[in-house]
Amino acid sequence: MPGGRLTEHERQQIALGLADGLAYAEVARRLDRPTSTITREVMRNGGPTAYRADLAHRATERRAHRRKHTAPREQGAPAQGQGPDDEAVREYEETFTTLLMHQGLSKMTARVLTCLLIADAGSVTASELVQHLQVSPASVSKAIAFLEEQGLIRRERDDRRRERYFVDDDVWYQSTVASARGTALVAETARRGVSVLGRDSPAATRLENIARFSDFISESILRAAEQVREILHTKPEANPGGGAAPGADHG
Repeated sequence: MPGGRLTEHERQQIALGLADGLAYAEVARRLDRPTSTITREVMRNGGPTAYRADLAHRATERRAHRRKHTAPREQGAPAQGQGPDDEAVREYEETFTTLLMHQGLSKMTARVLTCLLIADAGSVTASELVQHLQVSPASVSKAIAFLEEQGLIRRERDDRRRERYFVDDDVWYQSTVASARGTALVAETARRGVSVLGRDSPAATRLENIARFSDFISESILRAAEQVREILHTKPEANPGGGAAPGADHG
């Protein structure tokens, strides 16, 4: 299986595949590439309806150029650029961002959340996000506001009076609970329509089925989340001296 960055010819083949209505997996098979590589390539370059091979290739070249000329990170910035394989870290960050976009987050919100998730300390400042993502402060602020509204992050001031954003170790538990509560709200709203439309009408039957299904899913998810939270949640490893590992204390 070939490695490295996609070539301009491969990008042209991706564009042709999309025009023919091929699935990402089929395009990937024809190019002998992982499906995740094709998915990530398309999603960060306009999506399946707006992807253009020439623009995608130039955008990749610009990103590579920026990486070579990016100033050193501030202390405590996200983990990109550290570790034994910097390129692997960047690839993983893009993969996780694409996954979050498929789950419904906007691109910028997904990028900010991924940054927090892969930072060892689980926290960054606004200036660190701006530098790391190479975007405007306004873009970061909007994404932060949405994540905070969803209860996925929190903010505190550090000893230098800077606002620092934190993602807790149980962020996925919090996200799962929020999703389950949203599903419960669907059940409640659907059931309200039953009485409005008349219980014997076909529409009311349809809504009642939606309500029952949503109730069951919501209750099952909440029950499972509570049951497995303590069983499966991995705790930070302790240092030899007996303290928690760096980054374990987010508060």
